[in-house]
Amino acid sequence: MQEDTKRLRTLLIKPVSQFISGQMLGGTLLLLATIVALFWANSPWAASYFHLWNTNIEISVGNFKLAESLGLWINDGLMVIFFFVVGLEIKREFLVGELSTAQKATLPIIAALGGMIVPAAIYTAFNFGGDGAHGWGIPMATDIAFALGCVIALGRLIPLSLKVFLLALAIVDDLGAILVIALFYTDHISLISLTIGIIILSVSWLLNIRGVRRTFPYALLGIALWLAFLLSGIHATIAGVLLAFTIPARARYHPDQFVGETSSLLMNFPERDFNIMVVDETQKQILKELKCAVDNVNTPLQKLEDALYPFVSYFIIPVFALANAGVSFVGGGEEVGFINPVTMGVVLGLVLGKQIGITLFSWLAVRAGIAVLGEEVRWSQLWGIAGLAGIGFTMSLFITNLAFTDPLLTYQAKTGILSASVIAAIGGTIILLADHLIQRRKSS
Repeated sequence: MQEDTKRLRTLLIKPVSQFISGQMLGGTLLLLATIVALFWANSPWAASYFHLWNTNIEISVGNFKLAESLGLWINDGLMVIFFFVVGLEIKREFLVGELSTAQKATLPIIAALGGMIVPAAIYTAFNFGGDGAHGWGIPMATDIAFALGCVIALGRLIPLSLKVFLLALAIVDDLGAILVIALFYTDHISLISLTIGIIILSVSWLLNIRGVRRTFPYALLGIALWLAFLLSGIHATIAGVLLAFTIPARARYHPDQFVGETSSLLMNFPERDFNIMVVDETQKQILKELKCAVDNVNTPLQKLEDALYPFVSYFIIPVFALANAGVSFVGGGEEVGFINPVTMGVVLGLVLGKQIGITLFSWLAVRAGIAVLGEEVRWSQLWGIAGLAGIGFTMSLFITNLAFTDPLLTYQAKTGILSASVIAAIGGTIILLADHLIQRRKSS
């Protein structure tokens, strides 16, 4: 019985293991998409790159019409699914993951706060009162795919507790970025559309309370919610996060009940041959009951996360990078170089701000006794992780699109994001490798 319970617990935390193990492939595809975008935007075929994402696509039903460029359909449409999965991950972490108890959550939450406040402050110091002041949210974000990919590449040099710390920090970081988008990057609000969106959310929440566990009704409500938020003025991607919070996340069966019921069903399963297919009525009935038992322990949140994670990680994010990472470095004067307030604010905010904010706030929390550093974790390792957190790619690019409409400011911000992400990846990796070599010398 104890062995079965342990096996079930492993099944329940599968999404976390899947998230971590899948980052290497997801990060690789993201990197390839970025390289292709940069090469394409700086090649003789650069015009076709920018023309593609500016291609107008129209959807109309009767008198209702939605017309956006391909790039905006990706940023406002496909990215809703990305934010929906992020919302599922946030909810899971707060329920059963690394943010489910105060002891687990304190350090990554405080570290993430430092990793958001200090970069925003550094950016603001460079851009206060200037044209780029609205972009203060750009260096606040961490790209978990690239950051965790670097950590996984280092293998056993990084203790598991530190990988989990980075994952939890990134989840809090994503939540902070979502709040920033919702509160500070909304220009105008249509109260009618917003009210409709709130009603749709209430219906979804009511379905959860009434025990509706089929995913199809939530999908239909999600489409309606996306449209309501798109018309409300609040960025449509927030609809994905809010919908995720209404998805049922609790198993109907207790582990003992699940193990007992399935064991009984398997013991009574007739030993009749079904090499081709199951035709015995008793076998078919027991299989239905087994499926029902699995459905009662596997929540809709887990099902949706398992189903959507590959699509998001291996398609949506690389496509987003392909559409947004293409920065042309051909031509331009001094104002589009590196020495400008926006680029410098982004680079220093991500590279230095993340290191200072995460490390300092973590040290203050541990020193004050409100958080505990993992037994296997050294401060030098945490410093290296803070360096990798400066890889602010996906969410930073996304916030850039919301913060600026001026092509020059957008160019400067993207240049800073790309530069900072490379510097942070190399710098954080060097810190972690140097720490490992120093420890080896001390032990030898």
